[in-house]
Amino acid sequence: MLNKALRLMRVFHDLSQKDLAEKLGISKSYLSEIESGKKTLTLDLLNRYSEIFDIPPSSIMFFSESLNNDLKTEKLRTFISSKVLNLLNFIKERSAYETVTKE
Repeated sequence: MLNKALRLMRVFHDLSQKDLAEKLGISKSYLSEIESGKKTLTLDLLNRYSEIFDIPPSSIMFFSESLNNDLKTEKLRTFISSKVLNLLNFIKERSAYETVTKE
């Protein structure tokens, strides 16, 4: 489910595969294979995701695990995912605010 979490993060941040692949320093096709589950994510690449999205690797893994749990209903999965995405958005906005206030 890590591949689904990474895809959701990319989509949430409104990045194309091409744009994210460039930021990660990999090819678009390799990113596509990671997101489809055909390739395994390396620790180095997880750390690059962490830097790009300004989220600790452990939070990415937690998000992935929350998607992987055998939840009883799609409604519960959607609820949890929306809360995690809201948290990621809050972190992003806070980072942007802190950058502006430092200037």
